[in-house]
Amino acid sequence: MSKSWASTLRLPKSSFPPRPLAELRPVYLQRSTDELYRWQQANRPAADPFVVHDGPPYANGKLHVGHALNKILKDMSLRVKMQHGKRVHYCPGWDCHGLPIELKALEAASKTTSTAHMTPVGIRTIARELATRTIVEQMAEFRSFGVMADWDRRWTTMDPDYEVRQLRLFQQLVHKGLIYRKYKPVYWSPSSQTALAEAELEYNDRHLSTAAYVKFPVSGAERNSIPGYDGSRPLKLVIWTTTPWTLPANEAIAVHRDFDYALLQLGGEDLIVAESCLDAFTTQCCPTDAPQPTIVSRSIPGSALLHLTYTNPLRGRTATAQPIVHADFVTAGSGSGLVHMAPGHGFDDYIVCTDLGLPVPAPVDGLGRFTEEAYPDDPARLRGLSVQGEGGPAVLAILGDAVLATHEYRHKYPYDWRTKKPIIVRATAQWFADVAVIKEPAVASLQSVRFVPDTGRSRLESFVKGRSEWCISRQRAWGVPIPALYGSDGSVVLTEETVQHIVGVIQERGTDAWWSDAADAAAWIPASLQEANPRVTYQRGTDTMDVWFDSGSSWTQAPGGAQADVYLEGSDQHRGWFQSSLLTRVAALSGSKGENLDAQAETLSPFKTLVTHGFMLDGEGKKMSKSLGNIVTGAQVMDGTLLPPLKEKKRRGRGKAKDSQPGSPEPRTVVYDALGPDALRLWVASSDYTGDVVMSEMVLQATHAALVKYRVILKMLLGSMHESARSAPLTTVDRIALLQLQDTMKEVGAAYNRFEFYRGLASLNRWLTNDLSAFYLEASKDRLYCGDGGGVLESIFVGLTRMLAPVVPMLVEEAWDHAPVWLKESTVHPLQQLYDDPLPAEQQLSTSESDRLRAAIPVIFSAHTAVKTAAEQARNDKVMGSSLQCSVVLQVPESCAALRLLREHADELADMLVVSSLSIVTDKESVGDATSHAWQYTAEFAVDGDLSATALVLPPDLAKCPRCWRYLAEKEDDLCQRCDHVVSHH
Repeated sequence: MSKSWASTLRLPKSSFPPRPLAELRPVYLQRSTDELYRWQQANRPAADPFVVHDGPPYANGKLHVGHALNKILKDMSLRVKMQHGKRVHYCPGWDCHGLPIELKALEAASKTTSTAHMTPVGIRTIARELATRTIVEQMAEFRSFGVMADWDRRWTTMDPDYEVRQLRLFQQLVHKGLIYRKYKPVYWSPSSQTALAEAELEYNDRHLSTAAYVKFPVSGAERNSIPGYDGSRPLKLVIWTTTPWTLPANEAIAVHRDFDYALLQLGGEDLIVAESCLDAFTTQCCPTDAPQPTIVSRSIPGSALLHLTYTNPLRGRTATAQPIVHADFVTAGSGSGLVHMAPGHGFDDYIVCTDLGLPVPAPVDGLGRFTEEAYPDDPARLRGLSVQGEGGPAVLAILGDAVLATHEYRHKYPYDWRTKKPIIVRATAQWFADVAVIKEPAVASLQSVRFVPDTGRSRLESFVKGRSEWCISRQRAWGVPIPALYGSDGSVVLTEETVQHIVGVIQERGTDAWWSDAADAAAWIPASLQEANPRVTYQRGTDTMDVWFDSGSSWTQAPGGAQADVYLEGSDQHRGWFQSSLLTRVAALSGSKGENLDAQAETLSPFKTLVTHGFMLDGEGKKMSKSLGNIVTGAQVMDGTLLPPLKEKKRRGRGKAKDSQPGSPEPRTVVYDALGPDALRLWVASSDYTGDVVMSEMVLQATHAALVKYRVILKMLLGSMHESARSAPLTTVDRIALLQLQDTMKEVGAAYNRFEFYRGLASLNRWLTNDLSAFYLEASKDRLYCGDGGGVLESIFVGLTRMLAPVVPMLVEEAWDHAPVWLKESTVHPLQQLYDDPLPAEQQLSTSESDRLRAAIPVIFSAHTAVKTAAEQARNDKVMGSSLQCSVVLQVPESCAALRLLREHADELADMLVVSSLSIVTDKESVGDATSHAWQYTAEFAVDGDLSATALVLPPDLAKCPRCWRYLAEKEDDLCQRCDHVVSHH
């Protein structure tokens, strides 16, 4: 080459770095979050705002990528709506009360002082301190994820104002008669020493119980009426139980009136067992080397057993006749077909037994240990024994020969989801909210709710329909008190008037005073109550509210209790926060009997849209948990430490450190690909969160590759945009690029609006790879570098940054920071642009123009693929390198419509296909003998359905232009006509 033409080229020049600079991260983070949130609050219209209501995270530990997934999905939802002109509102919240924080605070305090006799006020103080510290730490990390929010107006369930609003809501439910106190069985956690709600349980499928077959003697002369029984032997009923520790609380035995039972002789006794259970009974109770039962009679109807009575051997000297009753829940497929009923330890047992007026004993204390009432004959024998430990075997030992057999039984059993230990069912006096009367309007209110994914609807509906009441009281110190008063005459007072008075005191003095004041402090007792009962003294209760009632009350944060546009949490919240929020709101806005008196059904729900995401899995498909040690933090993703390092380098310094040993290696610094918050956010946006979400090295490698690709494309666009290009004419390639951009933005925008960010990104990535990189930028490179620099790069940059803005706002902010001044002066900041703002008028395509392009694009792209295929064959044979080193002939059937479409764009096809020259002939025209060229490669492509055309790749006819490298020069080292014109005007 006789002359360097570099100075005449428009090579890309941009200061945009290939990787984000760590020192600038705080700057871009601040601009794209806090400053942007304040800007939109001031500049977007106040009417019809868009509100995402925060499902408050629990303030008791460090965050992990599951928290990042949740917060970033919310943030992207807000940014999408902001792009559509909405003023968005997002006030983060925290759930601060409850057992986990209380236990963690006590554990931490126990390292320096004894907590055995710590007062409730002391416990509340250390719990509040722990929650406060955790909120500060979690908030800093949430902000590092690029989440924009009104952080200054954050709320917590331990805020005094919040607690008062919660108590006012509770007062409404009291007014409507939905709150009551009842002695009945509840889920009880001995490890937490409190009642639990269904939402606080998790089920262990591999729980092991000691199951037992136990004989209860039939009493009374009525036994002689049993077919086949002659009275010569004792008659006994065989029950099967997986909880032998509940036998001291037995009050009845249930059979099913429609089942058939059998009378057996075994070991000198007559036994009654359901016929359908004979095989299971024999297998467990009569090993092959032991005596086998003899069937005396069959087909004894269950109804014939209902007049019998029996005695419980554990009652000893106090034993009295107990009834045999019918129960629909008795099943014929397991056990013995006779069910021991302990109404103090079973929900179904309680319903049947209380309807019959039977007692409800529960001789078990809050630690899950027997009380002395468990065995009246010798109280010390069971007293203090754990029912989940030595208590069960001790009961079976007392029963002695009454136990036919025991065996291990593996089954599904409820555990306390906080302590991970099994619970029991135990009758206690608790406070309940009546769900039965409000669940119908609650389910009805969901009809107008949009669910993402759709399966969330049936899941939430099933949880609501399955409930009849909600145990809302807890026996812990750290929480909002249930404002009940207990009289010295045994009365319990909870009325709208007393709650009103108590809330007034709490407004003045705070909830801590409920525990710190003297037990009989008069300030808490309404004068009217004391005047009506002058001889009765009252004390405050110590129960606190279920934390689900705490967080479920958060909808009251909105002005006027308005609906939120979006609730977005993990799928476990269908039985947790989603449900408690729905029930409290419906209870407050519905009538006292559940009828909708105060609101329309479509406004009863606290949310208009309910979005749920799955759980976090590691690369092996295992759920992330602390116990498995596979937890990943957001910081690890942002800092790149989950991937192999980019490089290692020696640490700079003068020689080795003083304490290094002779011969030890030089200290090295490991450098990771720290792509910052955008890497974390892009992983979230790329994940199909409607199922469980995987975090693995392979997933992150793909995320990093995509993010780096975005940076490369943005750098190329930033470096190749020229103000002069605004006046350049549009080519067919430009128009195709605009049409593809328009279609992609429509797809991406629609997906984002459906909260399907992963689908939107898939469309975006497909466009970047297939349309922008492989077609437009490749086809435009010659014009950009060597020609007039024209094109539609500015529109592409604007469109790309709009699509990226909700997902990787820091990248967009950084790209804008490196944009040319002329663009900044004439264009709205990408993070502030409206998504649907039109392109410049001169770049808008008419409908007819779009239609013509849509017809031509499939033909052009089909030819493009064929030329690439044939050129690749030539490269493999090493007869050519660049595609510019060839000319192309397209041979097209004369009869097809594609011929006309190709000829319409013939002048630009060479540029589109990135070849030096191109001609179009019909199938009836000759292209010469293959031997007339040094080489020739062909590939067919489809046109008009079943017809096909041929692309021929041939050596170029002219010489290589030293400036643009196209083979269009008349002779070697001469410029082509286009380059000569450009250089002469340079």
